[in-house]
Amino acid sequence: MIGGKRVVVVLPAYNAERTLEQTLREIPFDLVDDAIVIDDASADQTAALARRLGVTTIVHERNRGYGANQKTCYRAALERGADIVVMLHADYQYTPKLIPAMAYLLGSGEFDVVLGSRILGAGAMRGGMPLYKYVSNRALTSLQNLLMGAKLSEYHTGYRAFTREVLETVPLARNSDDFVFDAQMLSQILYAGFRVGEVTCPAKYFPEASSINFPRSVRYGLGCLVTAVQFRLSRWGLGRFKVFEMERKAGGAKTHAGANR
Repeated sequence: MIGGKRVVVVLPAYNAERTLEQTLREIPFDLVDDAIVIDDASADQTAALARRLGVTTIVHERNRGYGANQKTCYRAALERGADIVVMLHADYQYTPKLIPAMAYLLGSGEFDVVLGSRILGAGAMRGGMPLYKYVSNRALTSLQNLLMGAKLSEYHTGYRAFTREVLETVPLARNSDDFVFDAQMLSQILYAGFRVGEVTCPAKYFPEASSINFPRSVRYGLGCLVTAVQFRLSRWGLGRFKVFEMERKAGGAKTHAGANR
């Protein structure tokens, strides 16, 4: 716990048998109260391993997609009394060692969301991020910042932490079940006016780490741009989109620069 706030780590997983144990081993359970693995109908022994390691495990009967996995993650965390929820991929692409920093930033009351950015600190390429992914990440982020009036270093990280209020406010059920869920959720967070901070996160790319292929990356990028345009049209009152039908916090969207900028 942090200041009496219950910290829960959720791990969306798909065919993560080879990396799950190492990921769980590095979670700081002196601070983290609970960890939940959500297995999206893996073809390997991910779920069996998670249960053997004593972790709460939820299994989708069929593969429902990355976005649907996250929906289950957050619903389960809230049902188990989470005040702070950290999403950590089970493929060990992101280091669990940053959980305390991200959780404390939320526990301090200064931020509502904290992102682990692979771009801050210039470590993405050194960590093995393919050049085309780095270039597209930077270009997409610039366009999203322009359209949404924010100053984030990266919109596409899968390492994220949220307060309970955020997860209870944004209409996650309206979002895609695929990878564009991430872009929609972060856009909703900015639209609602929550405060977003960032910490530097080392990038890790290796054979066991999951990654979408080039065609799916293109579809994801287009989905991000569509979401950003919808955000801007909604702000201007020129369109109504279900993903942005929510109450906004007083003062409109307020994003904060990264914690170590």
